Formats: sequence, C-alpha cells, structure tokens
Amino acid sequence: MFRRIAFWILKAILAFLAVSIGMVAIYRFVPPPITWTQIGDIVGGHGATKRWMSIDRIDPNMTRAAIAAEDARFCTHHGFDLTAIEQAYARNQQGGRIRGGSTISQQTAKNVFLFQGGGYVRKALEAYFTVLIENIWGKRRIMEVYLNVAETGIGTYGVNAGAMRYFKHDASRLSPREAAQIAAVLPLPKKRAGIDPRGFTRRYGNAITARIGTVRGDGLDDCVR
Repeated sequence: MFRRIAFWILKAILAFLAVSIGMVAIYRFVPPPITWTQIGDIVGGHGATKRWMSIDRIDPNMTRAAIAAEDARFCTHHGFDLTAIEQAYARNQQGGRIRGGSTISQQTAKNVFLFQGGGYVRKALEAYFTVLIENIWGKRRIMEVYLNVAETGIGTYGVNAGAMRYFKHDASRLSPREAAQIAAVLPLPKKRAGIDPRGFTRRYGNAITARIGTVRGDGLDDCVR
C-alpha cells in the first residue's frame, strides 16, 4: 500500500515538473494567453483588457520606471533580492505602510503561473517558477512578459493597455512622468489612480520620475536594452 502511494506521488511530481517546465519553455516564445488574475476579473465582471507589445517597441522610460519602482537590482540578482527582503522586513517591523521585497522576476512568476494571495505553498511555487524563468527566459524576456501581464488598473493588464486607458496613446511613446504614473499604480492597481493621482500615489510617482534618470545613468537597465 505504501509503495503504491509513493509511486503515485512520485508520478504526480514528475508530471508537474514536466508540465511546468514545458509551459515555461513555450512562454519563452509565446505570449501567455491568460492568467488566473485575468480570469478572476472576467468572472467578477470587470473584463480583461490587454494589448501585447514587444519590449522592442515599449518606450525605454517604462522599463526604467519599472526598475526604479519595483526592483533596482533586477539586472544583477538571480531572481531573489535578499537585501530588498531584509529592508522590507525591517520597515514593516517599524509599522506603517506594508512593503514587500518581491523582485520583478518573482512578480512575473506569480502573475503568469499562479494565483494572488499568500500562503507557504503559493510562495514555494513562486520561488520554483522564479528559478525556472530566470534560467529559461532570461532578463529581457522576463521584463517583456512582466510589462505585458502586470495589472495596471481594474480589468487592465500590461503597460500598453494602461497607457491607452490613462493617456490615450500606446506605450511606444511615454514621457518619464507618464511611465512613472503607470509604475506607481503597479503595487495596488485596484486602489491607485493612474489619472490625476493624489496623496501617496502622486508623491511616489514623482519619486519614480526622478529615479528614471538614475536608472539610465547607472546602467541599471543594461540587461534589457
């Protein structure tokens, strides 16, 4: 009995590995057709507006804004930024606004392959898929997928759809301020306003705008150029 159970567990693990690695390999070349978050918005009646755009066409200001806002060490880490995790933990212990330490790679793994929310199982799967995409996709593809699947508003996915929604033009031409406004929405897209932002969102957008030049000057976006 024990051997039979062990056999089926091993078989399930091998099947999961084969399917997951196969999906990651396919998405190295093919845009992910839909995500669990998008399905949730569709079921919830919000729809899912998305307009895929290759990273070659997305304005570099957007890539730099994402790095400035979400993951300054994106080009140098291997999927996990221990320094950012430690800093986020220290800030959260002090109280106030809760911040995470997830990298763009981790967020992409979660957005494409998993569901939102916490829990040890989900975090373990996120780490697993992060390792896969770092090794199979590489940085440029990770950034491309991230900028196309990240939620940029209620029922809006990707920076191109976000640009069309907020600025009435596509993401191939974004000013630093426009790119920063989209990036400022990314952590809480259902609660932050991309148009006429106020309070923290406005201040955060201004800070991102100021950092875009630093990202370019310090070569923090070299891996995606």
